[in-house]
Amino acid sequence: MTTVRRPKATRILIIYTGGTVGMVMDNESGALKPIGFKEIRDNIPEIVKLGYDFSVHAFNPPMDSSNMHPDVWIELANIIEKNYNDYDGFVILHGSDTMAFTASALSFLLENLDKPVILTGSQLPIGEIRTDAKENIITALEIAAARKGGKAIVPEVCIYFDYQLFRGNRSKKYNAEKFEAFYSMNYPPLAEAGITIKYQRQFILKHPEGKLKVYKKLNSNIAVLKIFPGMTEPMVEAVLNTPDARAVILETFGSGNATTAPWFIDCLRRAIQRGLIIVNITQCDGGAVELGRYETSVQLKELGVLSGHDMTYEATLAKLMFLLGQSLSRKKIVELLETSLRGELTSG
Repeated sequence: MTTVRRPKATRILIIYTGGTVGMVMDNESGALKPIGFKEIRDNIPEIVKLGYDFSVHAFNPPMDSSNMHPDVWIELANIIEKNYNDYDGFVILHGSDTMAFTASALSFLLENLDKPVILTGSQLPIGEIRTDAKENIITALEIAAARKGGKAIVPEVCIYFDYQLFRGNRSKKYNAEKFEAFYSMNYPPLAEAGITIKYQRQFILKHPEGKLKVYKKLNSNIAVLKIFPGMTEPMVEAVLNTPDARAVILETFGSGNATTAPWFIDCLRRAIQRGLIIVNITQCDGGAVELGRYETSVQLKELGVLSGHDMTYEATLAKLMFLLGQSLSRKKIVELLETSLRGELTSG
């Protein structure tokens, strides 16, 4: 743990997990490899001018975000819990590929969060001349430190990338080449950074009344069925009969539509009768599932397929892992899946 302190300064904990932001080119293989936080700090001398006290919790070794795992999400939640009373905000440096999954998971694991948890990273390594890492990190630190009336301006889990701040469980990585790597199709940005950082206070979660509660269990026994024209019954059966699966994310067309072929409906019916929870989300990045709007989704609703409303795939997966990890009845899980817990969906 590296610590830099100044009297009465805002205190920020930086959690460095790895990712492109901390990569350098390996001269032998020509591939990018992770470096430590010291090298990152050396490339951003400007952070000293912010005037914050900051400490660093660095993963050793740093990890590529493709290796991200639910156990690491719980580890991150534990780090935040352990340091919660000592810091005003948290910045997590993370690879962009799975950043939206981590942000979504943390939003559910951290109930009654009253401080900013800002995830950021970059599309180019910190050592590159045209890197986007410096701006992303500096502004993420400013947002994590931002307070008004003694309270954090953004008391929730967010992603900051390329001048925009998004709710973590509303975010999706959509571009692997542009600096503008993320968007939030179904929810407005919480802030935009220009000459000043303009916060959209009406879209930011309210401060909670209770104390922080950190959950320690996730259940990843979930399967995903993405429908497509020409899919076969054996393939669908294989997904629905995945060993130990307790839930299936059904990715459908448009506003929740799927084939009405009798064999497909029968497959779903048998799975639900066995107790499998099936949540319907749209394959579209924008818009919402509206079961019963078209004839092709009426039968799904009648079978007991649940609506994921306008949740992202990342948020749906994280929410299912979270709910399945708690000691809840099936009835309660079904109820909470269609209820907004952390601003992840728009219901009604």
